[in-house]
Amino acid sequence: MSSITRKEEARALDVEEREMIAATHHPEVQALSDADLQALVTRVRDRRDRAQTIARQRRREMRGKGAPRGAEASRADAGSKLKAEILAAAMRRLNGEAERRRRLAARTQMVESQRRALAMVREAGAQPHEDFNSRTAHAGMRKNANRKTPRIGSAREAGRVSQFVKNAQAKRDSR
Repeated sequence: MSSITRKEEARALDVEEREMIAATHHPEVQALSDADLQALVTRVRDRRDRAQTIARQRRREMRGKGAPRGAEASRADAGSKLKAEILAAAMRRLNGEAERRRRLAARTQMVESQRRALAMVREAGAQPHEDFNSRTAHAGMRKNANRKTPRIGSAREAGRVSQFVKNAQAKRDSR
């Protein structure tokens, strides 16, 4: 899918949609507050869904599958398809901005939590947290001996020999 220029956007959209889509482009979208961004996401999603429905209906009319909405069936759906693509691209930009803000908030919250934890550790000082005579493994774990008997040879070899013996016995029995 090729990118759509702002001139093509202006040609395909009405005035209200043009203003709404202009707010989804780079410098403007970062200036929006979180509440405004959420409201814009809702409005653009509704418009996108409606445009996709209309484009789908027009394609059905052109194939002769759906009843025409107007006096006669649609002959082309290029305009409605372009409008749906423009609104879908705007949704992708808005979702990207919302995700960027979510990651930024999570990062700042994580840094703050780490600073609090570091302050708590420094406040506690370097004290041993447990008695030495506890169930914690201080020197490490001891090796447990393997109780299984080791196999002699490979399983493949054992199967080959067993099959050989079966075949030899069958040959003897058939005499």
